[in-house]
Amino acid sequence: MTARLRVALTQLRHAPGRSTILALCIAVSIAIPALTSLLVSHYDARLAARAACTPLVAGATGNRIDLTLASLYFRQADFDSIPYSRYEEIRDWHLGVAIPLNLRFTAQRRPIVACTPEYYEKRELGCASGHIPLRLGEVTLGAEAAASLGLGPGDALFSDQRELYDISKPAALKMHVVGVFAATGGPDDRAVFVDVKTAWILEGISHGHQAAEEVPKDRVLGRSGANVAISEALIDYNEVTPENEASFHYHGDSEGLPLSAILFFPDDAKAGTIAHARLNAGRLWQMIKPTAVVEELMAKVFQVKSFLDGVSLLVGISTGCLVALVLVLSTRMRRRELVTLHHIGFQRRTVATLLGLEVLSLLVVGILLGATLVLAGWLLAPDLVTAL
Repeated sequence: MTARLRVALTQLRHAPGRSTILALCIAVSIAIPALTSLLVSHYDARLAARAACTPLVAGATGNRIDLTLASLYFRQADFDSIPYSRYEEIRDWHLGVAIPLNLRFTAQRRPIVACTPEYYEKRELGCASGHIPLRLGEVTLGAEAAASLGLGPGDALFSDQRELYDISKPAALKMHVVGVFAATGGPDDRAVFVDVKTAWILEGISHGHQAAEEVPKDRVLGRSGANVAISEALIDYNEVTPENEASFHYHGDSEGLPLSAILFFPDDAKAGTIAHARLNAGRLWQMIKPTAVVEELMAKVFQVKSFLDGVSLLVGISTGCLVALVLVLSTRMRRRELVTLHHIGFQRRTVATLLGLEVLSLLVVGILLGATLVLAGWLLAPDLVTAL
């Protein structure tokens, strides 16, 4: 059998172009459906795991998928904000832990996640160095963000200005890095985290400047009792320091301060059901279950995958027919060679064995090459989960 296999391999090497094309056709017809199934299953498991760690998400009524992906993966999306008063309302139900999120801003194109310390506890984020952001203007970096930016405790990071040419918008805020989180392998690694009150500085709602009695006279427009009208020419601080932190304030009612979403971790299933029903009853806001949204999203992905599987099946059948046709034509072209083998003593069964070993060798090479393509695709494929 070894001698027959050696003869079969010699024949394949004698026609390298044909052998290579056939092996590639077999490899591609195997690799495409295998890699598709592998990646879809992997992404499905990761999405489901992240969603399972977040029981409920509250936000403005609208696109449920955008709200879910923004809350879980910090994807930038255009949807209405939910006021801070709704967070206070949910918190005062005492049915679980509510966590406010503001996700409207970025720093060096990394998402800024403005939240409260409860977020780090629920996500089990521990600092590899430094500490979590506790004061205005402090920022703690995810592991990937810190590595790519080359920053650590003691460094500074500027926020991205949303409207570069609109002078009415606040300038970029200089934030102070106070820590770096340990790597988790999730979307938190690529984000930068600040206290939720820092987001309102970025919004331009909260600002700091000189005390009224310290303002130059040419910047004072008028006085009325304890009230002082100050010219807009007075420049706000774009950095929070121990010296000016106390001067930061906002005008108006704090209940209207904007949030992107509210994460809610109920004490038990009953508390979750009550909170879900209470907030959705008003129809102004929605509380959704991320697991249900992810299942809905993946159901659409699997519908597309089913179509691709059908196409892959047709490609596989076409490839099989092509390989069979090439082998039949090749056998006819080698008729004189096969007759010669018969004349020198080869039995028909031996000749059939040689042809069968050639086909088997092609299949083995094609399968090995297909496995290599699957492995390469697995290693080189972008992480679509964190790219959301």
